[in-house]
Amino acid sequence: MVAERVYIGLGANLGDRGEALLQALHRMAALPQTRLCAVSSLYSSAPVDASGPDYLNAVAALETHLAPEALLQALQALELAAGRERPYRNAPRTLDLDVLLWGPRQLATPALTVPHPRMYERAFVLLPLHELDAHLVTAAQLAAVAGQRIAVAQDARWAASAVSA
Repeated sequence: MVAERVYIGLGANLGDRGEALLQALHRMAALPQTRLCAVSSLYSSAPVDASGPDYLNAVAALETHLAPEALLQALQALELAAGRERPYRNAPRTLDLDVLLWGPRQLATPALTVPHPRMYERAFVLLPLHELDAHLVTAAQLAAVAGQRIAVAQDARWAASAVSA
């Protein structure tokens, strides 16, 4: 089986958000049959359809031999290990890991929909994804989210991690 390129959205708005995202990167890189290929800049964004503190967000590109369900289970285990709770929809979170794209695949299972069904509505997904591969996001898609509050976040820990990806 050939490794497939998978894009993962990372986000957190509770606790030490930067540390949570760094730990998630390291743990994703350690998943079996998986390699961390690239990491976007870190972004600060307002919550969408929710209240709470601002999020830190990024997108990571992985190459994996894992099946989609296996990777999803591994990502959910990482969220749980980081203290993720799901008391209600769009609740603030210590860590959120979303499968955005899985190569050219389109998936629709009870647990996983790819492409992510709301990714094209969110600047915090499109800007970092565009940074990693400009062919994945159109100018029209970027224009559609231009009114959302988002900015590149400065974090020396993150800059150092991007070099090692």
